[in-house]
Amino acid sequence: MKLRFNSFDIICGVTELQSLVGLRVNQIYDIDNKTYLIRLQGGGEAKKVLLLESGIRFHTTSFEWPKNMAPSGFSMKLRKHLKNKRLEKLSQVGTDRIVDFQFGAGEAAYHIILELYDRGNIVLTDHEMTIVYILRSHQEGEDVRFAIREKYPIHRAKQEAMLPSEDELINIINTSEPSYNMKNTLMCLLDGGPAVVEHLLKKYELDDCFIAAKDDNGNKVDDAEQQKKSKKNKNKREAAKQVNSRPFNIETDLSSLMAALREGNEILQTARQETSKGYIVQKKVEKPSTETSGGEVDHFYQNVEYHPLKFCQYECESIATFDSFMLAVDEFYSTLEGQKIDMKTLQQEKEALKKLSNVKLDHAKRLENLTKAQETDKQKAELITANQLLVDNAILAIRSAIANQMSWPDIHELVKAAQANGDPTAASINQLKLEINHITLRLSDPYGSDEQDEENSLSTLLVDVDLALSAWANARKYYDLKRTAAQKEQKTIDASQKALKSAERKTQQTLKDVRTISTISKARKVYWFEKFYWFISSENFLVIGGRDAQQNELIVKRYMRPNDIYVHAEIQGASSVIVRNPSGADVPPKTLIEAGTMAISYSVAWDAKVVTNAYWVRSDQVSKTAPTGEYLGTGSFMIRGKKNFLPSCHLIMGLTLLFKLEDSFVEKHRGERKVRTFEEEQLHNEQQVLTENEKLDDVEEVEVELDDDNEQPQSEYPDIQVKVEHDTGRITINNEEKTKHIEDTVETQKDDDQNEEESTIIAAAPSRKKHQMNAKKRKEEKERKTQQKQQAQRQLSEESEHRSNQAKRGQKGKLKKIRSKYKDQDEEERQLRMEILKSAGKKPEIVADPKLEECAMALKSNKPKQQPFEPKQAATQEPDDDDADEKNTGADVDMIDSLTGQPFEDDELLFVIPMIAPYQSIQHYKYKVKITPGTGKRGRAAKTALTMFSKDKMCTNREKDLLKSIKEEALARNIPGKVKLSAPQLQKFKK
Repeated sequence: MKLRFNSFDIICGVTELQSLVGLRVNQIYDIDNKTYLIRLQGGGEAKKVLLLESGIRFHTTSFEWPKNMAPSGFSMKLRKHLKNKRLEKLSQVGTDRIVDFQFGAGEAAYHIILELYDRGNIVLTDHEMTIVYILRSHQEGEDVRFAIREKYPIHRAKQEAMLPSEDELINIINTSEPSYNMKNTLMCLLDGGPAVVEHLLKKYELDDCFIAAKDDNGNKVDDAEQQKKSKKNKNKREAAKQVNSRPFNIETDLSSLMAALREGNEILQTARQETSKGYIVQKKVEKPSTETSGGEVDHFYQNVEYHPLKFCQYECESIATFDSFMLAVDEFYSTLEGQKIDMKTLQQEKEALKKLSNVKLDHAKRLENLTKAQETDKQKAELITANQLLVDNAILAIRSAIANQMSWPDIHELVKAAQANGDPTAASINQLKLEINHITLRLSDPYGSDEQDEENSLSTLLVDVDLALSAWANARKYYDLKRTAAQKEQKTIDASQKALKSAERKTQQTLKDVRTISTISKARKVYWFEKFYWFISSENFLVIGGRDAQQNELIVKRYMRPNDIYVHAEIQGASSVIVRNPSGADVPPKTLIEAGTMAISYSVAWDAKVVTNAYWVRSDQVSKTAPTGEYLGTGSFMIRGKKNFLPSCHLIMGLTLLFKLEDSFVEKHRGERKVRTFEEEQLHNEQQVLTENEKLDDVEEVEVELDDDNEQPQSEYPDIQVKVEHDTGRITINNEEKTKHIEDTVETQKDDDQNEEESTIIAAAPSRKKHQMNAKKRKEEKERKTQQKQQAQRQLSEESEHRSNQAKRGQKGKLKKIRSKYKDQDEEERQLRMEILKSAGKKPEIVADPKLEECAMALKSNKPKQQPFEPKQAATQEPDDDDADEKNTGADVDMIDSLTGQPFEDDELLFVIPMIAPYQSIQHYKYKVKITPGTGKRGRAAKTALTMFSKDKMCTNREKDLLKSIKEEALARNIPGKVKLSAPQLQKFKK
């Protein structure tokens, strides 16, 4: 399979891409460490995406390539020097496999040098060809260094050679080393690559020629001797071709070779002036068929090579034609992954059918061996019967020798002596097996004759005879063995029919699963937000969060729009969370609380198992402008103005599945996630309570850790005060339960009374090394306070045990959990939470609560109260193809409306996406499992959840197929940390 550009491809590609000259660089992305996308834009709607892959290819593309989550250092360097510059020139360097892209003019010019030979390279140089940045630094010899601040050796490239005359060509052939075809010779004379050379040789019937070897006198070696030598060649393929080839004859073949060279030169000149069409050579691959397929053979076409010319060596192959060469190349590489999936599927199908074939062969071999055993036992019994006297005499002779107490060696000598004397009885003895009391006799049919059919006569066989039995008894033993083999054969036949049917069913199911997963994998669309932490709120808002400092900065600078809400936890290193608000209306409080839960969960609070506060601000309050004399690093922001604090959010997340609906089924699910009125919310809560009561016994009994650690959940800390120092991120825990609620209330009131013009700096997350050190300290601290926690838990258990004994059956665990969870909540706080959870719905009797009114007023406010700052803010976003909402404000809604967590049985589902979200936002989803801080590993938790989903009684066949396509690493990727799973009947799937 062809996987990189050759010389002719480069010529045609450079010619076609001259249409890009004059376009400006809009943005640069990297797909991987050696593949980069340059988005070019001109006047009006002219927009092109240029793809460069080191050592492989360059072409325009319309395919949506998956970009890296954060731009690499090389991408950032390219952006710095090339952004907004015009592509001024695009050329091949000499006739070498090097392409020069010049951006900008004069002293402001920069060059991208793309090397497409050997290991490849991408080099960024200034206008003097001094290397500014290089993808792969190396040294060639002692003088040439490819490194930063070195001159790029642009003049070292291969230059175009003139066509040789006939005399020069004769001299070249006469002085050439012997070769097994003319291709090697022609490659040195024409800069068109191997495909063009093969085309010319075949067209002029020179493809079977070779340059003959010569002896010491300069005479050609004859053809027979040359072929003999060719067989010793290491290149077996060339040696095989040589058998049917002929030596190049200067007198008859020189004119054809000259014509081929001239036509090759014309092809290259035409390619430098005119845009070429594109062709993809394809190979028809048949899929393996089974007996149940009805004899129909399915197939697909595998792309093998791409070319800018329809070469004659491929005239018998299947060829797909495209309007331009760049279109053909883009199609080839964009479908390469799909082709790999098809080939992998084909291999898995072949392996499954091979296993079935092996089972059938094994059963057939067993039956054949049993049939042969029956026939052999029958013949042995018949031979013993036909030679009864001989067998008895042999048995009697050996018995007599044993009875006379002769040693075994003496018996062997006795038999040999008798055989030498011509004794017929001794002559029939082939071997003595006295250790098992057997002898082996050579027996044949005594009544057979030459005239008799071979089928009706008994052949000579070696028969083992038991010395303890007579001839008749030995014959009966072989008849018994025959009957036993016949019975075993029948049992094998009966069992094999069932085994073969079972194997065929398994094979058919395997083929179905493989093809289904292949189809799902190719249909699976990777959404732009999947590179971040993300979820869809219970009111249909897309919420995204950064995984690290770079992503925090990325989502704020690129993906946060004027109407969006920024949410952050009041703790160091938390994720920056954005609530996408395409409609511009007020974001309901329930969604804000869910976003706050996400911000807290993706912070050190999860590992520490503590709850802290979260707050939200408008997008125009978030800035990268630091106060005078201060510096904001990557992922750090300045919050100006008032912060709107949210009620305490619990560390309870959930794992669920979203199914992609076919377009015609989207309308049926529209409105599943919406803002509910008070009556709708009340009805929904009642339904949830009824559902939960039905599952109560199962849920409360089986909340188990995924490992053997007996650590208790965070809700069972009765006498512990948690103090969070927001400026340092330090967490202190004291045993003063009574003062906790009062201090929290005072701190919240203090935050609420702050001046609206206050400024807060959000620090970036700590480095991985520092985070690991902090984790070690937390582990040591946790060990020190284990005894205190256990003592407090025992006291709580003793106090509640008596009351719990009076509860109804199945309610004991629930009451214990409720007391532990809400022990610090007074009536006022409970009422406030109930009001907020009513979302945007209105209650007939409105309770005037200052905190709730303040939250609502803040949501309705549209203008910031501070002076405007930083013109390049979230309101002025950089255009990005990943962010489709820049073009269409309703794209968020249209996209997430096609994803449902409540699939109907008759829905057409395309693929499935795992989602980690606050548990309150997924309570009405079909598949869900609760996640809280614990000690279980993420991968094991994901595997357990996936097993539980697939074993659900309500899981349809299509959903099971979709679940099989989920990779465990994709399922576990967004889990906050070490976890504990909780779900009905979870204990069944723990192992």
